[in-house]
Amino acid sequence: MKLHELTSAPGARKAPKRVGRGSGSGLGKTSARGQKGQKSRSGGGVRPGFEGGQMPLSRRLPKRGFTNIFATVYTTVNVEDLNVFEDGTEITAEFLKEINFIKKVNDGLKILGNGELTKKLNVKAAKFTKSAQEKIVAAGGTAEVTE
Repeated sequence: MKLHELTSAPGARKAPKRVGRGSGSGLGKTSARGQKGQKSRSGGGVRPGFEGGQMPLSRRLPKRGFTNIFATVYTTVNVEDLNVFEDGTEITAEFLKEINFIKKVNDGLKILGNGELTKKLNVKAAKFTKSAQEKIVAAGGTAEVTE
């Protein structure tokens, strides 16, 4: 089989609706939009969240708190997740991002103490919880705080 011989399985691709192509098509005249009204017009319709003049849900609900735009956001990793690495591996935020272990480094890496660690690892992160640091050291590794 060659590339130019590839085709989709029968019924795998459905042709799009062709509206406004005559009354015999079943989608002529009003083109499946009904008779009159806002939704039948070209460019018609309502914006997202519009409820026909009724007070929208987003405005009916009470507003509370605020988001601090200066807050420090850490990317978190549990110590149990680090068991996939070999003994003696140096783990940094850049290394974890490079191998797609984490998606984003935000303002730094924080190691949390959930689970058990069985490997001897050298971990460099912006922050450690007390239990995470104890578990890394107990396994024979090092926990180094970096900026």
